[in-house]
Amino acid sequence: MNVFELVEKLNFEIKAGKENLNNEITGGYASDLLSDVLANSGEGNLWITLQIHQNIVAIAELRNLAGIVIINNRQPDEDTIEKADRLGIPLLVSGLPAFELIGRLYSMGISGKVKDVQGD
Repeated sequence: MNVFELVEKLNFEIKAGKENLNNEITGGYASDLLSDVLANSGEGNLWITLQIHQNIVAIAELRNLAGIVIINNRQPDEDTIEKADRLGIPLLVSGLPAFELIGRLYSMGISGKVKDVQGD
């Protein structure tokens, strides 16, 4: 599934990165701690967060994420939108709370997997 398909199915508001809505989604990751996303998200993941500042775009670029979804109708800063557009990172807004959005994504076949910290 790609980002554009989710935008259509879940009525996300597109704030930036329209040219990369065809990014394939490999899974999902939900966290509001940038260090956690940096350490544990996977390439192609869709990131669910309530953060709205431009540092989220830097993390998405470093991890090569498919896109960022900001929850609860929170609106990103103008600097965040500009940076996401410049780097081609899809930046989306959902009116849903994290728990409900993640449940819907999971039911659509998007799951998350945390790196095994025990090395198994």
